[in-house]
Amino acid sequence: LFDGVYPFYPQQRKAAVFDISTIIVTVVFLTLACCFLLIIPGIRGRARLYWTLRVLLSLFVGVVIVVVQFTGDWERGWVQANTSYKSFSPAQVSADIGLHIGLAGLNVTLRGNPVQQINETINYNEHFSWSFGEDYELSYSQGLHRGLPSPILYVAEKFSGQSPCGVHGQYRIAGHYASAMLWVAFCTWIISNILLSMPALVYGGYMLLATGAFMIFSLLSFSTVRNSPMCPIQIGSSTLHVAYGGSFWLMLAVGLLCLVAGTTVVAMHHLNLDLLKTFFDLREDKAEELPEVFMNPHFVSKSQ
Repeated sequence: LFDGVYPFYPQQRKAAVFDISTIIVTVVFLTLACCFLLIIPGIRGRARLYWTLRVLLSLFVGVVIVVVQFTGDWERGWVQANTSYKSFSPAQVSADIGLHIGLAGLNVTLRGNPVQQINETINYNEHFSWSFGEDYELSYSQGLHRGLPSPILYVAEKFSGQSPCGVHGQYRIAGHYASAMLWVAFCTWIISNILLSMPALVYGGYMLLATGAFMIFSLLSFSTVRNSPMCPIQIGSSTLHVAYGGSFWLMLAVGLLCLVAGTTVVAMHHLNLDLLKTFFDLREDKAEELPEVFMNPHFVSKSQ
């Protein structure tokens, strides 16, 4: 020991607070929303309310489809336990261990309770990627070389390809196909916006139905990992259990919203087309009103 610190461990990494990809996507869609809000005062009458509702709702669907590709809480779980901190050390720490699983990998969080223990700040958030083009085993080996805390390495080892749990391939394939379905949903979302801005409302409704369907398909693809039982993650005397997280339920809600919106557009096209065109500001007046004509009575009297 050198002043209470193991000299063969590098300086500990701080926990990540924000994901850069999520911030970039959110800023782009917020910029589009702000640009629309700047021009919305130029729209008169009730059409202003209809435009605001349609545009903001559409941007919300689009940002959700893209952002959930980079989030790490499709599945999540937390447990509080007393566990060993690092290898070759008998020191025990009280910590909260969190597991966050996304489409491209997982994050393991270790947060001391309290944060300051054994002369160290215990606050880690490590990412291990299993997306195509990434080497999960390499990132796990690098964690071993960096001397990450034992709970993080133990949880990450459960999802490695060498683990007897055998869930690495399932999560990798399920996340890959779920991501592909979401990108198809994003394409159909763009097409639906183009069609709904033209006099092709019923086809825009069909594209909304396709968008919602592909979002539901992505959820079904990710949920296939539950077909086989998960190995117990035992940390100390506690067990870490995972359940569907916020991104999964948000995708389910937005997918159902797209299905309801698409069904409504298609139904209104067949039941009340005029009301549908009014909502999309595409209604054509049956007869044009003639403007009122003002004539000078002096010229009228002279012509007679």
